[in-house]
Amino acid sequence: MREPLNGDHPRCRLRDILDRVGDKWSVLVMDLLGTGPQRYSELQRAIEGISQRMLTLTLRSLERDGLVERTVTPTSPPRVDYTLTPVGRTLSAQVAGLITWAEQHREYVAAARVRYDAS
Repeated sequence: MREPLNGDHPRCRLRDILDRVGDKWSVLVMDLLGTGPQRYSELQRAIEGISQRMLTLTLRSLERDGLVERTVTPTSPPRVDYTLTPVGRTLSAQVAGLITWAEQHREYVAAARVRYDAS
């Protein structure tokens, strides 16, 4: 029998990290950065439905967690690029796998929701 997952369980102490890397915007940002450095405007155009505020918060959180690095080039206007850190790159393959799974099973999940809601 499995040990209960209470607040002292090691897996429960991972919640804050799992919340960060598992939220929808972080997953999409990480996936895009997995292809190489991106400018803020490139990320915003590529992620349909993300607000400027949400993208900024997501990038700051990923940077705070050491998964994304922000580089400012002093031009007029300043150029800001985002890239995955070495640790962020280790997560990139896992994120890409999750995205692939979601793409392959999107229709299945949609149909399951319709069946569930109808019952």
